[in-house]
Amino acid sequence: MGAKGVGPVANPGAAGPAGNVYDKFNSRNPIVRHLMARYKDDLRDLVTPLRVARILEVGCGEGYIDEFLSGTTAASIEAVDVDREVLCEARRRCPQVGFAVADGHHLPYRAGSFDLVVACEVLEHVSRPEEFLGEIARVTRRYSVLSVPREPIWRFLNVLRGAYLTELGNTPGHIQHWSGRAFLRVVGRHFRVVEVRFPLPWVMVLCERRDGVGSGELAVADGG
Repeated sequence: MGAKGVGPVANPGAAGPAGNVYDKFNSRNPIVRHLMARYKDDLRDLVTPLRVARILEVGCGEGYIDEFLSGTTAASIEAVDVDREVLCEARRRCPQVGFAVADGHHLPYRAGSFDLVVACEVLEHVSRPEEFLGEIARVTRRYSVLSVPREPIWRFLNVLRGAYLTELGNTPGHIQHWSGRAFLRVVGRHFRVVEVRFPLPWVMVLCERRDGVGSGELAVADGG
């Protein structure tokens, strides 16, 4: 249901469009609107309690998440994407956010530059997710919030709505596919997982740097 310009992919010449393939953020479909409301509720619940002053979004696309975060937190927000065209749209949408062209595999920031790094619906598009996560872990001082489509539910729902049938429901540009448990295993190699949410059809994770300040018991919301 979405794609973003996020850096090197398996086949750059056939990576699919940057930005959202299906504009779920502005959909008039009542089911999609309900799913997006749940997604935003969970994102708000994870971010709002955090004491953060500086946020980075990696793979920001058209800036919809930055727009949402700007209304959720008083923290300063910066965002990066490799696609200059979608960044122009993001700047129009969120002039208060500092946008820059950058590859998520090689972020141009010092270690520990941000209190929170957000990467929503990005990792499924990259060919080297472990390297990507390593960069997020490097530039965050403490927290990260990550979300990806939850498979095979994502593809199943695409098939139900008659989308991407020749690809068995796989959204253009999705080259990584994780179940909830598989994604937690990948994230757990880089972070301490603090809380997990399952807004259908995604998995969303709040995590901390392993050497970060504080600790927390793993909390898993219903739906996993």
